Amino acid sequence: MLDPRQETSDQSRDRSIPPDLLKQVRRLEIRTRRIVEELFGGEYHSVFRGQGVEFREVREYELGDDVRSIDWNVTARTGSPHIKKYEEERELTVMLLVDLSASESFGTGERRKNSAMAELGALLVMSAVSNQDKVGMILFTDEVELYLPPQKGRSHGLRLIRELLYHPPRHRGTDLNAPLDALQHLQRRKTVTFLLSDFLASGYERALRIAARRHDLIAVRFTDPRERELADMGLVQVEDPESGEVLLVDTGDEAARRAYRERAESREEQLRQGLRRAGCDFIDVDISQSVVDPLQRFFLRRERRR
Repeated sequence: MLDPRQETSDQSRDRSIPPDLLKQVRRLEIRTRRIVEELFGGEYHSVFRGQGVEFREVREYELGDDVRSIDWNVTARTGSPHIKKYEEERELTVMLLVDLSASESFGTGERRKNSAMAELGALLVMSAVSNQDKVGMILFTDEVELYLPPQKGRSHGLRLIRELLYHPPRHRGTDLNAPLDALQHLQRRKTVTFLLSDFLASGYERALRIAARRHDLIAVRFTDPRERELADMGLVQVEDPESGEVLLVDTGDEAARRAYRERAESREEQLRQGLRRAGCDFIDVDISQSVVDPLQRFFLRRERRR
């Protein structure tokens, strides 16, 4: 069972963080804060609803009011019709579930998946902070490695960004059931949850459906172009970063490249179908491109749908 108090046991590490990392956190905060202010603005809050509605007041019925809102107890007591007024709760609770497994260290271009993941995660954190929403985080591999409960404020946001960049994973494997089950256990009320992973896993579909019933769940998948298409580079030795298995692949074989591409396309279709069945939104991030563009397209798509 996950102990929410484990967050406090990691605070002592703050003093040992290298100065270079603190500079990196600061640079990432400045960059993402600027992007949030310039590109997202009000889009972030306009596409997500609050936790529900909350009672505001009882007032006398006026012509045109919805009769279904009549408070019959107050009406009977006062002798004149009164209605209950509600307003939408605008405060959001945002959760990031971030995959730290070994496959996230893969990258054939200028950056790896985990660096793209940290940048997009920081964008989401700063969006929540700038809108005065609570934001929390679960870091996971094949188990939950760190849970930071949702809080408000810039200092808390910087702590999340620091962990995105700094937290050393204890394990190499991936189990998406672990963070999804923890989310259900730790967050009883509805949250806006972003699940950041390359989704190179299986057997998590039921947990995904259950979590999506309670929470507004958005899957954010990170891919490298070479995971979709093999380049012709002759004989290449490749290693599975999670299992350590090593294979010799003849990338010069056209049939092998075609089979690789077809498997990637099949995996892609299975993922998309599974997310649709679960009722999850989907953001696809190619790490060779900007992480800002797919996030902005998601906000615009959500806004049109509303």
